[in-house]
Amino acid sequence: MTEPKPAAGGGDHYSYAHYANRDVAEGFDTLRFGGPIGLYLLETQQRLLLDAAEPRLSQPGARGSFAALDVGTGTGRAALALAQAGAQVVGVDASNEMLDVARARATQLAVAARFEHGDAHALTFADGAFDLAVSFRVLMHTPDWRRCISELCRVSRWRVVVDFPALGSAAALESGARRLRHAMGAKVEAYRVMSERSVRDAFAARGFRVVSTHRQFVLPIALHKAVGSLGVTKGVESALAAIGLRRAFGSPVTMVAER
Repeated sequence: MTEPKPAAGGGDHYSYAHYANRDVAEGFDTLRFGGPIGLYLLETQQRLLLDAAEPRLSQPGARGSFAALDVGTGTGRAALALAQAGAQVVGVDASNEMLDVARARATQLAVAARFEHGDAHALTFADGAFDLAVSFRVLMHTPDWRRCISELCRVSRWRVVVDFPALGSAAALESGARRLRHAMGAKVEAYRVMSERSVRDAFAARGFRVVSTHRQFVLPIALHKAVGSLGVTKGVESALAAIGLRRAFGSPVTMVAER
């Protein structure tokens, strides 16, 4: 089978090149989700995902027939969470190295999920092939995020779940610094930040409406990880949320859109 070609930027774009590395793939979960704050980030995102799937996944007869697609599955965290909840899941990623980790984790957990090589810009599935499509940590990196949303909407007959770092959040400062370093030749993930409005508009263009939006942290995730106390993180973030700062500046944003 011919593998789908990447969109603009091709394999040289950092979002492809960085993850086509076995050491990066094997160390990804520890780097992203290690420690109490990383685990809290992961658990919150998985809870939001399962909450999005629950209205149909909990219906009689849905277990084993509810079809979900995880685009940019990486090490398979979202795909495996959905599979454990009873969905039939396909995980797609452009990195074979990341897929190897996902398959090994599925075997270790004795979870049935299928993992395939593919590109978020040109999914090989039919229109409306899945009840739900999810894509975490993709829009911030991909060469053409609007095209990715278009593809997610095309293959989903019900809901799409995505996340992204928010414009106006502390992540914007790190994003700007990374993009500057990348322009100067440094090998960094020069991710983008995005406005909620622009993502809503992209969904609307495909006939989807946003039904829920969740913002998680006001302070930088790196700062929370440096402190390393879940109790402090929850206390500080709750206080900031109480005065309205999370609603205005919280990030990452997890968004659920429905056809």
